Amino acid sequence: MITSCQLILGDCAERLKTLDDSTVDLIFTSPPYADQRKHTYGGITPDDYVNWFLPIASQLHRVLKPSGTFILNIKERVVNGERHTYVIDLIKAMREQGWLWTEEFVWHKKNSYPGKWPNRFRDSWERLLQFNKSKAFHMYQDEVMVPIGDWAKSRLNNLSETDKVRDPSKVKSGFGKNVSNWVGREKVYPTNVIHLATETSNRGHSAAFPKALPEWFIKLFTKADDTVLDPYYGQRNHGCRRAGNGTQGDWD
Repeated sequence: MITSCQLILGDCAERLKTLDDSTVDLIFTSPPYADQRKHTYGGITPDDYVNWFLPIASQLHRVLKPSGTFILNIKERVVNGERHTYVIDLIKAMREQGWLWTEEFVWHKKNSYPGKWPNRFRDSWERLLQFNKSKAFHMYQDEVMVPIGDWAKSRLNNLSETDKVRDPSKVKSGFGKNVSNWVGREKVYPTNVIHLATETSNRGHSAAFPKALPEWFIKLFTKADDTVLDPYYGQRNHGCRRAGNGTQGDWD
């Protein structure tokens, strides 16, 4: 549950400067995907994107705690028939700025409808890039565990001898598994692919993400009374958002 919420209206590039150093536990945000949706919020041309975002990233680096995490929801766009490299260029530039590119999650949009262009198909996924200031960041993996699934009921009842040790792959790929590690477990850790439908109740905005998306990361990277910041929370006016939260964040 949210214990407090503060909305700060204005240009986040300026308003971020008013926040204190090292006070935020989690930053979760989705800035414009260049100028892909110009009719909604204008946006920045792909060629100018990195130079536009780096000053904001610098302020986010300043306000984030050393133990905190920054999740950036972003996606490349197509320009003149090919994918533009502004996301890749931004990752490299942020690493030079002092960020650690720790992990990458994928949001699979379960309800993405089919589509076709002359040289590609419709996207059904988006990136969620994880950045940190240090390798010693807070992460609460048990909070996002998932049911092990019905496959375990029969599979784990009849273990062979090779199931009880790390059995190397039969195709000699170098991979292996110890099936007995799952005996007695009701839940397991998820993968880095998050399967969620896109938001269908949004009004007046073409790029709203589902509430469950930030909620999942709030569970994973924060505990009760931690501070969460979304510098692009506003629909048309960018705003800074700080909220103490428990394990169930409310993103209304």
